[in-house]
Amino acid sequence: MKGDRVEIVVDTGDGAKTYEVSATRAGRRVEVSTVRGVVEVNEVTRTGTLVRTARFMASRVIALVEHPADTSSAG
Repeated sequence: MKGDRVEIVVDTGDGAKTYEVSATRAGRRVEVSTVRGVVEVNEVTRTGTLVRTARFMASRVIALVEHPADTSSAG
């Protein structure tokens, strides 16, 4: 849902670089998978259509932090 986001910190050899993938519209979500040494972060619509994909070598990923959307109501 809108507000979902994932931060990925990657070793670039001479430091670290941070990337962020977030659900940009209502009804979209962010999914993370690790397959064959590759970390893949996808922004997906309600129907399962891929909107954006980010791929990183798993051996270079230092940290992967998932921030789910805040679904609690203030009341």
